[in-house]
Amino acid sequence: MDSEKGTFRMQSSHTLDRLAVTFDDDRAVADAGLLLAASISERVGLVEAADSAVSTGYQPGRKLATLVHGIVAGASCIDDLDILRAGSTGQVLAHKVMAPSTVGTWLRSLTFGHVRQLDKVSEQLLTRAWQLGAGPSGGELTFDVDSTICPVCGHAKQGAAYGYTRELGYHPLVATADGSGEVLHTRMRKGSAGSGRGAERFVREVVGRVRRAAAAAGIDELKLAMRADSAFWGKKVRKACREHDVRFSLTVRRTRTVVRAIDTIADDAWSRIDYSDGIAEVAETKLGKDRLIVRRVRNHNRGSQLFDTWRHHAFVTDIQDRDKIDLDAWHRKHAVVELAIRDLKEGAGFEHVPSGNFNANGGWLVACTIAHNLIRWTARLGLRSTTLTVAKTIRRRLLTIPGRITRSARRQTLHLPTNWPWADQFQLALHRIRALPKPC
Repeated sequence: MDSEKGTFRMQSSHTLDRLAVTFDDDRAVADAGLLLAASISERVGLVEAADSAVSTGYQPGRKLATLVHGIVAGASCIDDLDILRAGSTGQVLAHKVMAPSTVGTWLRSLTFGHVRQLDKVSEQLLTRAWQLGAGPSGGELTFDVDSTICPVCGHAKQGAAYGYTRELGYHPLVATADGSGEVLHTRMRKGSAGSGRGAERFVREVVGRVRRAAAAAGIDELKLAMRADSAFWGKKVRKACREHDVRFSLTVRRTRTVVRAIDTIADDAWSRIDYSDGIAEVAETKLGKDRLIVRRVRNHNRGSQLFDTWRHHAFVTDIQDRDKIDLDAWHRKHAVVELAIRDLKEGAGFEHVPSGNFNANGGWLVACTIAHNLIRWTARLGLRSTTLTVAKTIRRRLLTIPGRITRSARRQTLHLPTNWPWADQFQLALHRIRALPKPC
């Protein structure tokens, strides 16, 4: 009613309130772009690898594939897997979709040995993807090792504890490949575990699986280098790197020995570098038989200080054929590991752990790793993208597309939205992925 004239106005018949809603389309597909990820998983043999390696549950390949594809679509808990059973969504997958309750029961049945079997599956998929062309180029690979905190709520999570961050959760290890953003290996740990706990064995396992994958992919004499922060600066980690012919670059803590080594650097030995956070200089000295590269950044107007001071950031490395300035810039790229960890957590997968069972959460972490790598391989093999692409971007543009399946003349057709902005990228990626050979 018009308050000024006291008259009624006719409402349009095209208002949202008159839009009827029904859930009755059996041919609708919730996330039609899963066709890309499912085609990749079919080429790397996800279901077959799990069936042959995992010894618990009936047809574990279907359960693992359901879990992985649900995480690819954005599932952050077991109940979210139900989206794969909506409409005809299962038609774009190469396996039967299992119920969330079935997958949850299977996860809770896992032991530590079964989680190690899932690690083997992850390695087999990585090997197969590298054989298809997703491996490192140039004969060199740099991998970054780091730990992360996965917070939990409540005290019913087995193994969850308060660590150095004073936050209740788990404290897993993660190793990622520089450039591609692939997660090479993960290891679930209790929340009370220190950052460097089990790091030596973890590094040896990463090197072993990378070398085996490279050999199977025909990459001979792959040169490896590892970057890590000060939590992994220890004799055991450096010994593991030297024994496996892996070059390393490790941030050091400000111990007395390190401070004395920095004090021996002459004033004219510092070289100015381009730095986003003010004035910075780099110099080098020796720490034992390794090179100690030091970057100092000038503090301006910090509190009530009378004179400008310097902040020092140092790392040790056994790399001898690179300049100190080049090494400093290369070591700072260790921060890219945080991008892969963000993709594991943000919006899907490892945003939180779903079970109160520790080994079930370990299996969930491996599934998150496989899902993360499927997204990376979709970009690398389908789009031939060599840059680090945000998983959320790939998911939004190519994977979570609504669609509808129709059948005519014994042929199924997947109908996607008209004027989809990234339709050409989708078609190109699908064409390239389908051209890849399937495993025998």
